[in-house]
Amino acid sequence: MADSIYGRYEEYLEPIMNQFMDRLKDYNQSIYRDTGFKVFEHLTGRIKSDESMREKCQRKGFEVTAHSALRELKDAIGIRIVVSFVDDIYKLTDYIRSLDCCKIVKEKDYIRHAKPNGYRSYHMIVEIQTEYEDIDGNVFGNYYMEIQLRTIAMDSWASLEHQLKYKKHINNQELIVEELRRCADELASCDVSMQTIRTLIQQG
Repeated sequence: MADSIYGRYEEYLEPIMNQFMDRLKDYNQSIYRDTGFKVFEHLTGRIKSDESMREKCQRKGFEVTAHSALRELKDAIGIRIVVSFVDDIYKLTDYIRSLDCCKIVKEKDYIRHAKPNGYRSYHMIVEIQTEYEDIDGNVFGNYYMEIQLRTIAMDSWASLEHQLKYKKHINNQELIVEELRRCADELASCDVSMQTIRTLIQQG
């Protein structure tokens, strides 16, 4: 069996991910203690598999090396945060920006600017300063992480769209694509209405 594309740095990826997720959980708990409401409902993380990372390097035209996996591509570590309300997404992005261990490398707001197929989500690429050596030999090394933030409705929609994208030989594909686009708009409208209702309730 071939060695991992991440080389000896593979063992650092999960601890880095877990430490960052712990900070998010602590933030969630502090908001809950202060307000009685959580800022997010679900938090998941994953390390991109060796096979997926090798395939992506080849697809993007990079050498299949640890350097490509950890520097050129920036999603070896992935975190998904699922919230109940749209405003909570922006509250979380502000919190992530405030962290002294984080540098924001790239952001894409697919909520205010949805993709043509209806996809909505907020994407961040962050550079994390860690206690672990990195691929460039820095003792307190830097690692990249991709963060996706979605409402529950957006996450359900994305799950269906993912199935459509990767399942072969689907009947009525054009109809399904059109229905998905319509549903995306309806769910976005529902998210806005739910946010408005919550705001009105909080205003008393």
